[in-house]
Amino acid sequence: MSDVEQYARARIVTDSDEAPAVPAVLSYDGRVHVTVPEEGDWYFTRELLEQGLRAPTTVGDIHIWPCGRVQAVMEFHSPKGVAVVQFEKKALVRFLRRTYTTATPVAH
Repeated sequence: MSDVEQYARARIVTDSDEAPAVPAVLSYDGRVHVTVPEEGDWYFTRELLEQGLRAPTTVGDIHIWPCGRVQAVMEFHSPKGVAVVQFEKKALVRFLRRTYTTATPVAH
């Protein structure tokens, strides 16, 4: 069970003019877990998300970058292909704040 769980609206970036909106789930239990229906699940550090909200950041197959003042984009590479997902930046910031205020610290 995760310490923090939050639902967020995400847009799948595609070749078409209209990006479909989908309900994504953000959770945290020592690492960030993003679930996007029919696209997949990804795990990464909270620090990667924090950095990606300020400037383009890449670790392995995950890329995160700000997109204007109100959006952020996550790009996930896997053997199945590439998923590009756009979020409202304020939802991600709210999620990050909750991870610091309600999550149990991870023992090292």
